[in-house]
Amino acid sequence: MLYLEAGQFATRYAADRRIFRLRQDRIGLAVLLAVAFFAVPQVGNDYWFSAILIPFLVLSLAGLGLNLLTGYAGQLSLGAAAFMAAGAFAAYNFQLRIEGMPLLASFALGGLVAAVLSALFGLPSLRIKGFYLIVATLAAQFLVPWVLVKFGWFSNFNASGVISAPPLTILGADFSTPAGRYLLTLGIVTALAWLARNIVHSELGRNWMAVRDMDTAAAVIGIPLARTKLLAFAISGFYLGVAGSLWAFAYLGTVEPHGFDLARSFQVLFIIIIGGLGSILGNFLGAAFIVLFPLLLSNLAGLLPGGLIDPGQLENIQKMIFGALIIVFLIREPEGLARLWQHFRARARRWPLRY
Repeated sequence: MLYLEAGQFATRYAADRRIFRLRQDRIGLAVLLAVAFFAVPQVGNDYWFSAILIPFLVLSLAGLGLNLLTGYAGQLSLGAAAFMAAGAFAAYNFQLRIEGMPLLASFALGGLVAAVLSALFGLPSLRIKGFYLIVATLAAQFLVPWVLVKFGWFSNFNASGVISAPPLTILGADFSTPAGRYLLTLGIVTALAWLARNIVHSELGRNWMAVRDMDTAAAVIGIPLARTKLLAFAISGFYLGVAGSLWAFAYLGTVEPHGFDLARSFQVLFIIIIGGLGSILGNFLGAAFIVLFPLLLSNLAGLLPGGLIDPGQLENIQKMIFGALIIVFLIREPEGLARLWQHFRARARRWPLRY
């Protein structure tokens, strides 16, 4: 019985409020982090880091930011990519215009700029919700890239509006190599995922879930709706801003405003739908699906006899299959891959017994 709980007692309040109450979960997480931080950099190659692991981690962080807002607080948004762009361009300007600005501080300040912007676009949530709120947040997706293109100051008057990554140096250590960029991204994502896990288990997280389930009842029991909703938008914007900075600097190296278009917002939305709304783990599962599934289809197409699938149509076929799978997820398992993991854990608790 892999998840046997017998004999694991909580004798202190601190132990009872632990995020991972089972010893098996704590050991598994420690092993996973040890492999990610120490083993993967030794055995991975540049392709793994640049094409798979870094985009997986950044998209997981972006999905986590949107999931805090939509999955936990119940506020719909289609402006995720706009806040990623705001964070990336803000971090670039902090690095460019403030001499000696630490890299991590510029990421944090970029996240704060995105948080303020997200809270501003979240103001309509105080009066409207549902699809009307989607339209209000969609305005950010068109306004922010337009501002970044219209005013050349944000891109240091680059003719094409492209920004380039600053030196990825922290305390004298160079993180410019693929393995270094992976470790930098992994460290930031791990820290922010731990923070998000604590937030959703705090009073603020419980307020979010109360507002999500029934905002009228939440207001009746004394939860301040305005502050709770705006905090959800602000914290979500901070996570998306940091994710945008990592996407621009640790993954791509150079990026333009149109790199954070509406398709990117839908990509982040699909991550939380496939992974599971209201789940920290679901963001990583959904991002893994988004990153690995196209690679799997490409490899399967390569195994087919030559000429059977036109290479020019492969991307369209991938989109059709991907869209069909999203429909299947929404119908068969609306709670996403995280729910499948919970079913597996429930079975593991009874293994090797059948019932």
